Amino acid sequence: MPGPAQSRSVRIAMNAAAAPREAPPAGPLTPTGFADAYREIGAWPAYAPTPLTPLPGLAAELGLGAIHYKDEGGRFGLGSFKPLGGAYAVARTLARAPAARGIADVAAADLMAGRHAGDLDGITLVSATDGNHGRAVAWGARACGARARIFAHDQMSAARRAAIEALGAELVICPGGYDDSVREAFRVAGENGWPVVQDTAIGDYRDVPIDICHGYGVIAAEVLEGLAAGAPPFSHVIVQAGVGGVAAAICARLWQALGAARPRFIVLEPDNAACVTASLEAGRRVTLTGDTHTAMAGLACGEVSEIAWEVLATGADAAIVIGDGWAFEGMRRLAAPLAGDPPIVAGECAGGAVGALLALAEQPALAGALGLDGASTILLIGTEGATDAAIYAEIVGRTPAEVAP
Repeated sequence: MPGPAQSRSVRIAMNAAAAPREAPPAGPLTPTGFADAYREIGAWPAYAPTPLTPLPGLAAELGLGAIHYKDEGGRFGLGSFKPLGGAYAVARTLARAPAARGIADVAAADLMAGRHAGDLDGITLVSATDGNHGRAVAWGARACGARARIFAHDQMSAARRAAIEALGAELVICPGGYDDSVREAFRVAGENGWPVVQDTAIGDYRDVPIDICHGYGVIAAEVLEGLAAGAPPFSHVIVQAGVGGVAAAICARLWQALGAARPRFIVLEPDNAACVTASLEAGRRVTLTGDTHTAMAGLACGEVSEIAWEVLATGADAAIVIGDGWAFEGMRRLAAPLAGDPPIVAGECAGGAVGALLALAEQPALAGALGLDGASTILLIGTEGATDAAIYAEIVGRTPAEVAP
């Protein structure tokens, strides 16, 4: 939630280990995995591409060539991009359970349509969340006919707790931060033999986080289809990090498809939880210590996923780190746009993408270091809408319905 200290700090970190533009992408995310996820998710009854909205007024104000905003706020009616990964991984995980019971060739789309609900009796899925991932897992479990137990830290808002419980999941509140709830989820799941659906790769726990990243790749696939249909190419893309899953997915998919023509890839993080940035600066995965709380709740993570790091270690060109105040400013700017731009309801993490550009406009040296100028065409990922309407209204001064009736 917004607090008295709304930092407007900004800094960048260039990745000294960034791969040459023509180098083939490394890491565990594959074109086949992305294609399989897109095919499965595209068959879900409620699937529809999210809009890619041009913001010419904002681009002109900031002296940039073009800005396009990929608005994930309407994805599956859940308010964020998370179902692409969390619910897809639920279906993939559950597909293996019926197979073990003698039922072969179970498709994720059939599971999401509830066609095998009777085969999933007694299965409890476990996950940890800052809000949106847990909601996605709960939604996917309910659609398939399984149960979900979701662990969350005690700073998660009441509205986000209620949204998870409304989907039939059992919610367990843990002391500490997000990383503490992840550890508790794995501990309890291990004691009970329950499958974990988590976006953080830890040791040998890799298959599910890879599934999640492949699901997130649908965002990039939709962007690439727009490019194929004649949309202008992007010179830069800014993607929020958290544990790094969606950033790694979009980075890898664009790299695979565009090769040397891929855009410069910039990771966005809050100043209190910049674990990817710290890792890029150190040249190795770094675990943050201390308080990682931020109003950009979905990014309040102290350690980058191993799988995400395998992509971002060389795929990211740079990182930008901003204070919460810039995220709030980005939310307000999207809600009350300049002439030519539509009003957009954006949550704290999504607002951070616009806030980062606003911050860079006040720091021309930093913008120049990232290669941003009047010819730049920028892709922003609007990761979520107003997933907590009360917090949104407190920050923006209007309700989501007043901003976009």
